[in-house]
Parts: sequence; C-alpha cells; structure tokens
Amino acid sequence: MGGRLGGLGLPTLMATLLSACVGGVEPPRSGPPPVDRTDDRSDDRPNEPVRVHPSRDTGASPNIRGIQSPARIVGAVPMLASPVVPAVEPLNAAAAGVIPGPPIASLLIDDVQAQAAFAAFVTSCPSLVRRNDTSGLTRGADWQPACTAAASTDRRNARTFFAQWFEAAQIGDGKAFATGYYEPEIAGSLERRDGYAPIYARPNDLIDVDLGTFSTSLKGKKIRGRVDRSNLVPYYDRTAIEQGALSGKAPILAWARDPVELFFLQIQGSGRLRLPDGEILRIGYATQNGRDYTGIGALMKSRGLLQPGQTSMQGIVAWLHAHPAEGQAIMRENKSFVFFRELEGAPLGALGLPVTGQVSAAADVKFVPLGAPVFLSLDRQDASGLWIAQDTGGAIKGSNRFDTFWGAGAAAKATAGGMAGRGTAYLLLPIGTVARLNQANGARYGGPSAQP
Repeated sequence: MGGRLGGLGLPTLMATLLSACVGGVEPPRSGPPPVDRTDDRSDDRPNEPVRVHPSRDTGASPNIRGIQSPARIVGAVPMLASPVVPAVEPLNAAAAGVIPGPPIASLLIDDVQAQAAFAAFVTSCPSLVRRNDTSGLTRGADWQPACTAAASTDRRNARTFFAQWFEAAQIGDGKAFATGYYEPEIAGSLERRDGYAPIYARPNDLIDVDLGTFSTSLKGKKIRGRVDRSNLVPYYDRTAIEQGALSGKAPILAWARDPVELFFLQIQGSGRLRLPDGEILRIGYATQNGRDYTGIGALMKSRGLLQPGQTSMQGIVAWLHAHPAEGQAIMRENKSFVFFRELEGAPLGALGLPVTGQVSAAADVKFVPLGAPVFLSLDRQDASGLWIAQDTGGAIKGSNRFDTFWGAGAAAKATAGGMAGRGTAYLLLPIGTVARLNQANGARYGGPSAQP
C-alpha cells in the first residue's frame, strides 16, 4: 500500500492509480507492503520472497465511512483554511509555516471514525516516539504523553482522547488534495496455465547500487542494474522481461490470468491473488528493475485514444482489453517492472505496520509525521474526517497531499478509483507544538485560528 502507495502537479487527477496512469508518475501505494514505486523506499525490506501457504480471507472490513457499491459520490462543503502566503517550495512542514487550527472538539468526527483511528494511532505509537521526524514539527518525546495515555484509554472514549491530547495545526495554506488507493484483487494460479502471465520474485542477477558510497556528491542516489561481462548495465526493461529475459534468473511466485490486471497491480505495488479454489494469496512489492516509470494514461490521452468519459482507470483498462495488440505495445512503453514477494497477514504501510481500509492514509514524511492523525475536510463526504498517516508513496509529495486507503473489494476499488477530494487539511499534533514552533522560529503566519 503505501504505500506503494506518491504532488503530481496535475490537480485534475482522479485517484492514485489514475494519477499514475495519467500523470506520468508512479504512485504509492501503498498496498501490502508499502512501495514507493519511483524510488528506493522499500530497499530496507526483505528482498527474498517468503513462501507461505495461502489463507482464506474475504478481505471484508468495517464500512467506517459509509461507502456504497456501486459507488456514489456525496458532496460536502469543506472548511476554509486561513489565508496565507506560503513559502515557495518549502523543504518541510516547519518551513511551510504552522498556524493553529480549530478546536479538536469542533471537528466533525463521529464515534466510529474516532475509535478506528484511535486503534490505528495506538499501533503507530512505538514508531512515533522513536522515529526522526523529517517534517520538523515534532520530536519523539512530544508524542510520549499521548501514547502513554492511549495505553490506558478505553476505545469508546476515543473522541475525548483526541480532544484532550491534541491540537489542530494548519500547514502552509492548508489546501488539501486527496486521492485514493486500494488493495487490488486479481485472478491467479500457483500453476502455469495457458494465457496466464508470470508474477516474478526478485531476480538473482539484479544489483542495487548506492552511489553515495562512491561519492559524497551522490549521497542519496541509487540505481539498479546487472553485470554484463565487466560492465554494470541497465536491467532488462518490460519488453525484454515479457519476452523471456528472466528465464532461469527469477523465481515465479504465481501466474496472473489477465496481463492487463497484472500491469495495474504492479502500479499499485501490492495486492491479492484469488486462486482457482477460492484461496487468497497476498503479494507485495519487493523491488523493481530500476527503469523510469511512464504513465500510459497520458500517452493514450495525448494520442486521442481515450474519449471523454474514458479517462478513468476503468476506461483505460477497457480500452486495453478491447485492443490487445496495441494495448500490449502501449504498456511496454512503461519500461518499469515490479517484482513481488509473498506476504502473510494484513497489508503493511511504510512504518512496517498494518494499514486499515478507510483509516490509513499515505502522506509525504517531509510534511506529516508518520503515525500522526490527520483531519480532512473535503468536498467529498466519504473522504472527510479523521485519518492516520501510516504510509507513503512516490506520487504523494508536498504539504497537504494525501492518498487515502480504502481496503479491498469492489467498493474499495470503485471509491479509490474515483477519489479526487479537495478542501482543507489539519494535522493533529501534541498540545503545545504550534506555540513551541512559532516561539522557536518566529511566527511565520499571524492571525486567528483557521476557524472560529
């Protein structure tokens, strides 16, 4: 998820998956485990696939936000952020400016949302108190009082807990944009079948290179490739892999019935295989081939292949199915190729912790402490309310940019695929954080709270 679950610079994108297709940037998304599809976020995760037995799993989760199937968009009027002149391209949240938000008790958070978010927050507490917060907003010790209190708080008192231990903060201009992602499910098999496409684990000849070990000027830069004689060369691209370049070089975890669905599962970064006997096998991002990601939706739109009303993920998939030869050629223009590993248990986010449908969200760690609660007031009723930032994504960049996780199943897919909510975001930070930041750095923005 997560992550693998990431700003696009295209404010009209409809959802994380579609943003990847149309925006030319590979998304989060986050699914199990979180995968930053355009960088090396998952390099610290195990690279070798782990063989597990499929477990029967319906994927059902509580309908915390009242989503409907078939999906129906219910509009809402978002809260207004305080008008500010934000810093140009701030490096993190502290540089963007922090001002007080409305009282927590005034936010529209119902008991069901609060209790679900409380459970996710408790799970995130160990990471919050030990992580280095690159947003510049908090220190690990800042979260300790709330985390200690949470351990002895009855879940039924979740709303009171958040109001007692947190304050709302607006980051920069507070203008939020939220997309959605989900845990996709596709048909598959553990045995090879005619027309099925292989799902590969990490190849044994794929090499990760940290360029920072060779030069300090290259710190933070990484590449992937393979050795050809005495040279390090780019790894095989999608076309070469689909034409058999990995024969004898990579384990095959399973087989996907539909190559188009497998292509989109690679974009999502993780998902579920439903086997012929009804069993579910979860697979997640292990790594990718090091090639740049190309969003095929942008290509198709620029070439006039998508008519009005076809620019959703569902429209793109329908076109690819209707034009198999042309569709394969277009998909191969995306040279990036994702390798998977088998997973056991629930999908994981960037914290290495389970993510929860309708509760967890992906955010940019430079602007949101991972594990922190976030309140979204959007023009979409289903996405408004309390979320916990537990994931990241390659296309989720910048302040007030979020990717909401909706779980698995048809309703989750429909909701995430059409999610493009705009409004206002407030971070819930330990009480006293805003005053401390403004006292230490000088108040970047003065004025009253964002809301009366």
